[in-house]
Amino acid sequence: MQFFDTHAHIGLIYDDPVKQFHVVQQAKNADVTRIVSINNSLYDFKREYSILKTYKGVFHAVGVGPSEVKTPGEHWVRTIEESITLPNVVAIGETGLDYFKQYGDKRSQIELFITQLELAKKHNLPVIIHNRNAGSDIFEILKDRIPSRGAIFHCYSEDAEYAKKCLDAGMNVYFSFAGNLTYRNAKNLHETALNVPMDRILIETESPFMIPADLREKKRTMPAYLVSTARFLAELLAVDLETLSAQLWTNSCSVFNLPE
Repeated sequence: MQFFDTHAHIGLIYDDPVKQFHVVQQAKNADVTRIVSINNSLYDFKREYSILKTYKGVFHAVGVGPSEVKTPGEHWVRTIEESITLPNVVAIGETGLDYFKQYGDKRSQIELFITQLELAKKHNLPVIIHNRNAGSDIFEILKDRIPSRGAIFHCYSEDAEYAKKCLDAGMNVYFSFAGNLTYRNAKNLHETALNVPMDRILIETESPFMIPADLREKKRTMPAYLVSTARFLAELLAVDLETLSAQLWTNSCSVFNLPE
């Protein structure tokens, strides 16, 4: 079996390059052989890409998250367009809307989000979406602007009805579940996983956040812990882990346009 962590903030686990190498190695020892490295800012992307670019199995997304709406960086659009030409850059993100923390004003967040959707469409890349208390606006924006390569709702937080609405609208979307799927009270996530097509499901660690329930004693999540979420999902869906891992691998490779 092999697993694909579709969303990990490796630089937030450790900022030391040697420790980051050990994080990747530990993941491979746990059969997590591919990881998408995520950053919220272009500054962090440049730093992490320089550290991780030679690591086999590590891929990259580049984008500006809503937390950076006030300071996306000078010539940030050009920077993204230059960055997506680099080897192993497979997505734009994370980007999206966050109305919980209220970064900047809503209009500025929306403009930042739409511009990156347009870049993803222009360059035939999927987009990784951050959604916090902004599901309605994200749905309305995606209806007309979703890139052809699709969108990933990372660390999915809405309910099954929202997922159905996106699929019924014909959106090419994937639903990525993190360690919080394993929490007993996450009924909305359990219901969603049970009701969306298996070929639309991804899993992630959202490292260093969202520690799976059976690893609560740990200080931070690691890509190696992805298997705990996979096991829980297999039990929830009543499928064996090997069958699920194969489906998740196919889904992940498909959305990021990578060979299986």
